[in-house]
Amino acid sequence: MMSLMDELDDERDVQRALTAAHLYYVQDRTMEAIARELGTSRSTVSRLLARARATGIVDIRIRSPFAAPQLLEERLADRFGVTAHVVPVPDDASEVERLERVAVAAAHLFGDLIVDDMTVGVAWGSTTAAMSRRLLPKPVHGTRFVQLNGSGNTQTTGLLYASEILSRFASAYGGSAQQFPVPAFFDDPQTKRAMWRERSTQRILAMQSAMDLVVFSTGSAGSTVPSHVYSGGYLEAPELSVLASEGVVGDVATVFFRADGSSDGIPLNDRATGPQLDVLRAVARRLCVVSGVAKITSLRGALAAGLATDLVVDEAVARALAE
Repeated sequence: MMSLMDELDDERDVQRALTAAHLYYVQDRTMEAIARELGTSRSTVSRLLARARATGIVDIRIRSPFAAPQLLEERLADRFGVTAHVVPVPDDASEVERLERVAVAAAHLFGDLIVDDMTVGVAWGSTTAAMSRRLLPKPVHGTRFVQLNGSGNTQTTGLLYASEILSRFASAYGGSAQQFPVPAFFDDPQTKRAMWRERSTQRILAMQSAMDLVVFSTGSAGSTVPSHVYSGGYLEAPELSVLASEGVVGDVATVFFRADGSSDGIPLNDRATGPQLDVLRAVARRLCVVSGVAKITSLRGALAAGLATDLVVDEAVARALAE
């Protein structure tokens, strides 16, 4: 536990970081001049500026003078009715690096969308996990982060994986984390229906029905960075075969859909614990984050289903969507 002296030292350090950031970014002072004013070294000023960026005191934004990303954003907006954010990534970047850059951009945008007294749905997965590690702290009040779907399977409860993601979101914004301790898929649809009648489950479902913002990626079996639902032991070979026969191209929070955005008649959805697509469509702001063209088919399906209002993608994905 932090002592009173440690808390005072930390508060003084934050105040010094704020002062250094104001002098550097607003008053355009050099690091040497700031060091003299604060009576410290240049290296300390550099550390204070780094802390100001890491804690959200400073939010750096870059507005490109080039037209290509903006034109892509406009084309995606016209075609799909979404607010698009295109992240420049070199074509020769690895898929891991591509995911990291998109996650950083999505984390910055997410911070702009968060305000007081929100209920925010978070889908677990490789993309939201990367995004959760890049969130910039921002003090908001009364905000609840609710897990969208269960995470257990025959090999693990999945609670640690899902709760770590959810906890990072809650910690960054001073909110509460509401876990959903059920399997990702029930073995029997009747078991799910019985569980959905339980008051503890209905409390979570009620929160999901009242969501103001939701963040998710699209799942895809063919992604280079594997979607967790396909790589984490959640689906067996017969289930994958059924999905293929139904023309499934992807999922959001373990609810599957076809290329045209339809989800009716897919047997696995009767056992899935994620919110049905009409529940997602009722949410005012729906942030979809996707990196890598291997997910392009699942992303098109999600857009056809009308699941996103805001979209963060790398430039290669944006080009493929716009073609």
